[in-house]
Amino acid sequence: MKIQDYFLKMKGEPQRLPGKVGLTEIFWSWLGSAIAIGIIGFLSSMYFEPRDVTLMIAPFGASAVLVCASIKSPLAQPRNLIGGHIISGLVGVQCYQLFGGIAWVGASMAVSLAIAAMLVTRTLHPPAGGTALLAVVGGEKIHNLGYLYAFVPVGVGAMILLVVALLVNNIPKHRKYPEFWV
Repeated sequence: MKIQDYFLKMKGEPQRLPGKVGLTEIFWSWLGSAIAIGIIGFLSSMYFEPRDVTLMIAPFGASAVLVCASIKSPLAQPRNLIGGHIISGLVGVQCYQLFGGIAWVGASMAVSLAIAAMLVTRTLHPPAGGTALLAVVGGEKIHNLGYLYAFVPVGVGAMILLVVALLVNNIPKHRKYPEFWV
């Protein structure tokens, strides 16, 4: 391949912007994400943080986008949401334990190995890359949890997102979630 052909691939193809999203879709996406993140935040502040644990982790914000606003995406389905987060949490903790003294190595290995593990298990969920990264760079509160991190806060928070997505996304007749379970 010629060098100019390589760089031409980066040009992309001319494309139109995606169609506008109607107010009804915006409302249901807003409602689901507000409820899910609200519940996670409430439980975190009332029950988890007094015990020096957190339930509120940043990757859940990105997961809320998928399970509340992009509900037909394969990346937003329950298997991917739950499996992707838990697998990435376990991979991230292992990488912290192996490479914690060299944060940039642990971080790069956690994210890349989490991606590989999600691809192998067919549980790819992009926000879970952040879950793996947080296991390495999340600080003492996260590090002290060890492998429990993959289940609390990660598994519990992902389950809350799933339950809210199931309940809210299926209220309107025109929305259906999930597209598949396995």
